[in-house]
Amino acid sequence: MELDQLSVVIVTFRSEDKINSCLGSIPTNIPVILVENSNNVDFKKKIENQFSNVECILTGGNNGYAVANNIGLGKVKTKYALVLNPDAIIKKDTIENFLKITDQYNDFWLIGPVNNQANKDIIDRPETFEVNDLKGFAIFFNLVKFKGSYFDENFFLYFEEIDLCRKVKKNKGKIFLSKKIMIDHEGSGSVRKDDKLEFEKNRNWHWMWSTFYFHKKYKGFFVALIIMLPNLFTSLFKTFFYQIIFNTQKRDIYFCRLSGIINSIIGKKSWYRPSID
Repeated sequence: MELDQLSVVIVTFRSEDKINSCLGSIPTNIPVILVENSNNVDFKKKIENQFSNVECILTGGNNGYAVANNIGLGKVKTKYALVLNPDAIIKKDTIENFLKITDQYNDFWLIGPVNNQANKDIIDRPETFEVNDLKGFAIFFNLVKFKGSYFDENFFLYFEEIDLCRKVKKNKGKIFLSKKIMIDHEGSGSVRKDDKLEFEKNRNWHWMWSTFYFHKKYKGFFVALIIMLPNLFTSLFKTFFYQIIFNTQKRDIYFCRLSGIINSIIGKKSWYRPSID
């Protein structure tokens, strides 16, 4: 099987510290569509000058993981696509092993790799086996199966890949995890260190918003509300507690959690964005 059947899609936002290592691990004969969630023209020029196989698309603003990946996947012209985090590193035989696996499991919808922190529970499993969910740091897509419909764009951050897997299973599709495909994932490395607090607030807001939205989507409003009530009361209490003891950083984080839950409950879109320069 030829390498020209695969493209790579990467979504970035303030990921300058990690993206070069990621792109450098991808074979130069594989096209890469990099979707940058900003209007950073200098970043686009630098990346495209440094890596001849990369097309960098600027979205003009921070649209989130789902929207940006859908933009990238919509540009892919190959049969398969690898959606990859910017802090992931492709191992030497990763692409070749994936293409070999597609010969044996040609009816797959999604295939996930294992990483450098692979769970010990899979040691006794076959080299490639069927699963219900995949981790979002790297996912191989059989694009023909999806017919142009990929991630739910209501998710800005979190649950996108879980929701995607639910959709695949609903359509009787097959999802595999393969120990023959290795991709290292550093984790927590997709943003700059200077932006840590803002991204922590952003992370907490969207975790709460997406958690309620996900449960509402699959279990209904009232079940989702029951599930989230402990988080709602805890966030409310800790917002006031940290205000009283003048811990403004933790107060702001818990206020973001509270705001995320409330906005999701009342049906508002996932609007929160980090305040960074």
